[in-house]
Amino acid sequence: MATEGESVMSAAHCIERAVVTGAAGFIGSHVVEALLQRGATVLGIDRRSPRDNALAAENLKGVMEHPGFRLVQGDLVTDELKPWVRAADAVFHLAAIPGVRPSWGDGFGEYLACNVLATQRLMDACQSSGVRRLVLASSSSVYGDAVGRGPLREEDATAPLSPYGVTKLAAERLALAYALAPASPTSVVALRYFTVYGPRQRPDMAIGRMLRGILTGEPLQLYGDGHQRRDFTFVTDAVAATVAAATADATAEAVNVGGGDSVSVLDVLRRIADITGAKVPVRDDIHQPGDVQVTEANLTKARELLGYVPSITLTEGIERQWKWLSARSRGPLHDAAAVTA
Repeated sequence: MATEGESVMSAAHCIERAVVTGAAGFIGSHVVEALLQRGATVLGIDRRSPRDNALAAENLKGVMEHPGFRLVQGDLVTDELKPWVRAADAVFHLAAIPGVRPSWGDGFGEYLACNVLATQRLMDACQSSGVRRLVLASSSSVYGDAVGRGPLREEDATAPLSPYGVTKLAAERLALAYALAPASPTSVVALRYFTVYGPRQRPDMAIGRMLRGILTGEPLQLYGDGHQRRDFTFVTDAVAATVAAATADATAEAVNVGGGDSVSVLDVLRRIADITGAKVPVRDDIHQPGDVQVTEANLTKARELLGYVPSITLTEGIERQWKWLSARSRGPLHDAAAVTA
């Protein structure tokens, strides 16, 4: 994009009424802010309420009093969805149960319900209500490992290595199938996010946990040997792609959203040491099922369809997250969690 947010602003002017599921989450709360800043009215849907969830309150504190925003506490698996989406120009479906490692075992039922069944019910409601566009949060996890394959294109084979990745691929396929149904009024752009980071990042994600280790001095468990590489995407870039996807010329498309560079976890640790002046204390590495060695996105389609070019370098993004986290060194963001990449 020529300047950060320039194309997003143009696209958002076409969206008067938006629905954002997962509005109290990391990416969702940023998308809500971006849409409100550009004049849209936004209905946010989330199972969490700022009244009784500290993280939701933190994420939404900047928009709760905005006259263009309304939050409903609801469940996409059980509640009636048509009244919420009926008047929407676009629905941003960002609600999901995240995380590779917790998706193994007994917790899989919740992943299946929240990631797959919820998507099917939402697509059904959007079709019945004549919603023109649904933007779906998918994941780079649908690809599996990119070792010897990357940078990955959207046409490359999908081979998820975790139950979480399987549910994200299933949700993506479901949404695209609805979009391709005869006479469907609802088109779909599924965005395959590559490791999004930045202010409000989930407490279990790598960069946030590394930075908190600097603040607390507590050694952190680092999964893998540090040579695994990730394509890190700063949240404002992810939001730019997300909003642009609402008005892109598309019927049923999956699109990569990455940061433009795949770097090792050891490189991230070195950059954090340079930025903060301190080393992140880490424990010995362990391997976890579902972990991949490499993620790397080919962004050709994102550039052509969305006008997307990432504008925030990894070093700049870490600096922004460090500044934000340092100002909030106490509160709901300091959950105990192992480092994940």
